Amino acid sequence: MYKDKVELKKKSRERIRKRIRKKVKGTSLCPRVFIFKSNRYLYTQAIDDEQSQVIVSASTLEKEFKEKQKNYKNIEASRILGDIMAKKLQQKKISRIVFDRGAYPYHGRVKALAEAMRKGGLKF
Repeated sequence: MYKDKVELKKKSRERIRKRIRKKVKGTSLCPRVFIFKSNRYLYTQAIDDEQSQVIVSASTLEKEFKEKQKNYKNIEASRILGDIMAKKLQQKKISRIVFDRGAYPYHGRVKALAEAMRKGGLKF
């Protein structure tokens, strides 16, 4: 019974992710910013789907993040990570992105990260 629930949840998340990916495409001028949340950390990547390569990445494991924040599981940590990601994209002269939330609902840490990236000067 328990195993079936886990498999069902995995399949539904994959279905949501595929539905979003049909609509969201990234280019070199307007990359797709993807989020992955593990139980401990938060990872973001700016991806150029045309050439299938990562342009910029940031996570709560980086030294730059750890200097600013000790806790990496709360909303404040997501805001700081959003600022770091926005700065890295601005250094690459990218001001426009496409936001890919993956299978995660747009609230809490995901919403805080997106709003911090908007405050950092990115448009999406």
